[in-house]
Parts: sequence; C-alpha cells; structure tokens
Amino acid sequence: LSSAAGVGGGLVQAGGSLRLSCEASGFIFTDYAIGWFRQAPGKVREGVTSIDTSDGSTYYANSVKGRFTISSDNAKNTVYLQVNSLKPEDTAVYYCGALRRRYRLVLPINRVDYWGKGTLVTVSS
Repeated sequence: LSSAAGVGGGLVQAGGSLRLSCEASGFIFTDYAIGWFRQAPGKVREGVTSIDTSDGSTYYANSVKGRFTISSDNAKNTVYLQVNSLKPEDTAVYYCGALRRRYRLVLPINRVDYWGKGTLVTVSS
C-alpha cells in the first residue's frame, strides 16, 4: 500500500498562516517529487507547488509565489507547506501528491501516482 497523508488545515483569517504536512509511506520517497494541489469549490484541482525530494528543487505557481514555502524532511518522509499571507481566494481543499520528477514543473493531476487525503483550508475575510 502507498499513501501520502496531508494534515494541518483549518479556519484562518485573511493574512494568517498555516502549516500543512504530508507524510509518505509505501514508496521510495526520493524517487518522487511531492506536489501540493488545491481544489476550490466549483473549480478544478490545480497544482500550486512542488519539491524534488532528491535535491530540494522547488517550483511555485505565480498565484502562491512569495507566500507559500514547500520543504521536505527526507528522514521523516514528510513534506511541509508553510502558507502565509493567506487570502480568501486560497480557500480550498489541499492535497499532497507524489509524481515522477519530470512532471514537477507542470503538475498534471493525471500524472500523480499517489494522493494524500485532502485537508480543508478556509480563509475568512
């Protein structure tokens, strides 16, 4: 079995911060990039950031650049997403996903091999 569990969502006021975490198991962590995706109500799921667990290289979508920070602790097979300066439009269910490294700059959802459980982030204005 393989899994990547995401935790750490919640309700926060605009301008606030949260830290999400994603612990992977059942596959070789450093064979994959880990991405964070989000799905807002009525919208398609989109990738917002990724990290190559083999070398720490990161990618951020323009919508989150400068506000979100992704990091990994390979000893714990865990990826973190620090989200700062939250905006109401960041409200979404956030998912982590493991995908092959060649997809980490595009983050196609149909190329995610393992999905974590979603965690709801709600930002109030």
